Amino acid sequence: ALVLRTVPRFSKERKEEDDLPYEEEIIRNPYSVKCWMRYIEFKQNGTMSILNMIYERALKELPGSYKLWYNYLRERRKQVKGKCIMEPAYEEINNCHERALVFMHKMPRIWLDYCQFLVSQCKITRSRRTFDRALRALPVTQHPRIWPLYLRFARNLPLPETAIRVYRRYLKLSPENAEEYIDYLRSCGKLDEAAVRLAAVVNDESFVSKEGKSNYQLWHELCDLISQNPDKVNSLNVGAIIRGGLTRFTDQLGKLWCSLADYYIRSGHFEKARDVYEEAILTVVTVRDFTQVFDSYAQFEESMIAAKMETTSELGKDEEEDIDLELRLARFEQLIARRPLLLNSVLLRQNPHNVHEWHKRVKLYEGKPRQIINTYTEAVQTVDPMKATGKPSSLWVSFAKFYEENEQLDDARTIFEKATKVNYKQVDDLAGVWCEYGEMELRHENYEQALRILRKATAIPSKKAEYFDVSESVQNRVYKSLKVWSMLADLEESMGTFQSTKAVYDRIIDLRIATPQIIINYAMFLEEHNYFEESFKAYERGIALFRWPNVYDIWNTYLTKFIDRYGGKKLERARDLFEQALDGCPAKFAKTIYLLYAKLEEEFGLARHAMAVYERATQAVDNTERHHMFNIYIKRAAEIYGVTYTRAIYQKAIEVLPDEHSRDMCLRFADMESKLGEIDRGRAIYSYCSQICDPRMTATFWQTWKEFEIRHGNEDTIREMLRIKRSVQATYNTQVNFMSSQMMKATTNATISDLAPGQLGLDDMKLLEQQAQQLAAEAEQDKPKLKEKILFVRSVIHPPTHLASFPLSSENPTADQGPYPQSVSEY
Repeated sequence: ALVLRTVPRFSKERKEEDDLPYEEEIIRNPYSVKCWMRYIEFKQNGTMSILNMIYERALKELPGSYKLWYNYLRERRKQVKGKCIMEPAYEEINNCHERALVFMHKMPRIWLDYCQFLVSQCKITRSRRTFDRALRALPVTQHPRIWPLYLRFARNLPLPETAIRVYRRYLKLSPENAEEYIDYLRSCGKLDEAAVRLAAVVNDESFVSKEGKSNYQLWHELCDLISQNPDKVNSLNVGAIIRGGLTRFTDQLGKLWCSLADYYIRSGHFEKARDVYEEAILTVVTVRDFTQVFDSYAQFEESMIAAKMETTSELGKDEEEDIDLELRLARFEQLIARRPLLLNSVLLRQNPHNVHEWHKRVKLYEGKPRQIINTYTEAVQTVDPMKATGKPSSLWVSFAKFYEENEQLDDARTIFEKATKVNYKQVDDLAGVWCEYGEMELRHENYEQALRILRKATAIPSKKAEYFDVSESVQNRVYKSLKVWSMLADLEESMGTFQSTKAVYDRIIDLRIATPQIIINYAMFLEEHNYFEESFKAYERGIALFRWPNVYDIWNTYLTKFIDRYGGKKLERARDLFEQALDGCPAKFAKTIYLLYAKLEEEFGLARHAMAVYERATQAVDNTERHHMFNIYIKRAAEIYGVTYTRAIYQKAIEVLPDEHSRDMCLRFADMESKLGEIDRGRAIYSYCSQICDPRMTATFWQTWKEFEIRHGNEDTIREMLRIKRSVQATYNTQVNFMSSQMMKATTNATISDLAPGQLGLDDMKLLEQQAQQLAAEAEQDKPKLKEKILFVRSVIHPPTHLASFPLSSENPTADQGPYPQSVSEY
C-alpha cells in the first residue's frame, strides 16, 4: 500500500520537473508566442483543464495573438464535440468566443467559426445577430466570406421572411446574384416578389447572368412565371410586360404571344385570350411563329369545346347550351378552314413583293369573285416591280384574263392599258403584257384591233433609248423588243399585206434585233411570194449581221435554196457563194458546206473540181469527222474515176489520220489491192500497218494478215509475218519489260540472259523473246518513230536465224535497208 501511494506522487513530481524548462523559458520570455506554443504542444496530451489553464495564462500575457486565440478556440470546440448542446460547456465556449472577439473583431476566421458554432447549437436569434455583428465589424472586402454561410443559414430557417430580408440586404452588396434570390423565392412560393425581381433583372441591360442565361431566356422565364401564375402575381402589369417583349424580341414572337394568351386563359378571360390569338395570327411574320400561335389557338378552342361538352353532359340538355356548343364548333371549323389563307398572309407580310404568293392567294379565293378582284387590286398596288420576286406583269395579265373569262372585255382592256404604263424592271415584262393584250384580241377575233395594239407597241417613242439602258424607262425601250416584233410579223403574215409584212421584217433588220431564225423566216416569206432574188438579198443581209457560228443556219439554208433554185445555171455565182461561206468557217461546221459544194460540182460542174473540194474538206473539217470525210472522198472517187484513183487518197488518209482510223484504212487499202491482184502491194501495206498494231490490242488485224498470207503467201512469208509480229510486240513491251527486269534483278540478282532454256521450263521461242526484250531495253530509244523509217522485207528474203539480227530501231545504221520500202508510196 505504501508503494501504491507513492507512485502517483512520484509521477506528479516527475511531470512538474518536466514542466520546469518551459516555465523558466516563459518567465524569461512571457511575451514570446513561440515559447507558449512549445509549452502548449508539450501539454497537448495532458488534461483539458491544464491545457485550458496554459492557454488562459498565455492569452493573459498576449491577448492580441491571433494564433493563440485561434488554436485555443479550436481546442475548446473540439472538447465539446459530440456532447449535448444543452450542456453548460457550450455556453462557456460561447463566452470564450465573445472574449476573443474583443481583440479579434477584424479576423473573419474567428467570426466564421463562432457563427458556425452557434448555428450548430440551433440558436437562431443569437446566430442571426452574430452574423449581423460580423458584417458590421468586418470591412466590406471581407463580407463575401461571411455571406455564403449567412445565406445558407437563412435558407434553412422555417421562416421565409427572415431569409427574404437577409437576401435583400445581400443584393445591395452583390446585385449580380439576383438569380439565386429569385430561385429561392420561387421555391418558397413567393412568386410575386420573384416576378418583381426578375422584371428588374430583365430591364437592367448591364446585368450578366452567372448561369450563362441570355436576356431573352430571362425574359422567357418571366413570361412563363407571370402567365402561369396570374392569381399569385399582382404587382406587375402582365399585358404591358409581354407586349414590351414583343417589340424587343421580334424573332421569338410566337412564344410571347402564346404566353400572353395563356395568362388570360388561366385568369379566366377567354374572350381576351381569343382576341390575343387573332391579333397574333394577323401580325406574325414567320411561318414558325404562325405555326406556334395557330396550334396553340386550335388547342385552346378544342379544350373549350371539350369543357363545354363535359358541362352539358353533367347538367343535362339545354337549348341555350346546345346553341353555344354549336357556335363553338362552327368557330373551330372556321379557324381550321382559314389556315391556308392565314399562312399565305404571313408569307406576304414577310415579302409583300412575292408575285408567286399573290397568285396562290387568288387560288385560295376560287369561287369568290369579289375577293379575287380585291386581291388582284391589292397585289398590283402593293408589288413594287423593282423589288418583285417573279414577274409582276403576270399579275396584270392574270387580272385581265379573269375579266376576260367572265366576258368583261372592256374591263380587261382597261387593265391591259394600265399594265402597259407600269414601269417594270425588265423590258421583257412589258413586252409580255403587249403580247398578251394582242392575243386576247385574237382569241375574240378582233384581228384589226390586235394589229393596232402591236403596231402601237412597236412605234418608235419620242425619246429613243438602247435596249439595255436601265436608266431609261421600259416604255422607251420596248420598241426594240424582238418578242413584240415577232408577234407583229406573224400577224402581218397571216392578216396583213405583202408590203406591210415586208416593211415589218425590214424594220426588224434595221433595228439590228433580228435573229437567224427571223432572217430565215423573212427569206421563206419572200420565196413563198416568188420574190426569189429578194429572198436571197434577205439572206445576204442576215449574213452581214451575224458571225460564226450564228450565221451557220443562214448559210446552210441560203446555199440549199440557191442550188434548188438555179442548179447549174449560175454556177460561178454559186461557187463564189460557197467560197464566201467557207472563208473563216470553223472546222466544226465545215463538213456540211463542203458536202453541198462537192454535190454541186458533181451534178453541175466538173468531177475534177469535185475531187478538189473533197481534198480540201479532208483538211478543213474537224479531227473527229476527218475519217468519215475520207470515206466519202474514197467512195466518190471510186465511183467517178475507178478504184485505182483511190490509192493516193488511201495513202494520204493513212498518213494524216490517228492510229485507230489509220489501221482501218490500211486494212481496206490492202483488201482493195488483193482484190486487184496486187499481192506484193497488199503485203507491203500490211507490213507498214503492223508497226502501229499492238498484238495484244489488235488481234483482228493480225488474224486478217494471217488469213491473207494463208491465201496468197507461202511458208517464208508466214514466217516473216510472225517475225514482224514478235518484233512489234517486243517494241510495245519495252517499257513494261524493262521495269519488270529491274524488279527481277533486285529480288533474284539474276538477269534474263542468265536463264538457261530449261531452267524455268520455257521453250526456245519464249527464250528468244526474252533476249529480244533485253536488247530493246538497252537501246537508247525505247520506241522508234513510226511512219518515218519503217523497215520492210520482201517475201523472197530468207528470215534471219536469230531475232537480234533484225534491226529493231532506226538507230541501227548497219542494217541493210536497201530492199525495204521506206513508206507506202515506195511499194
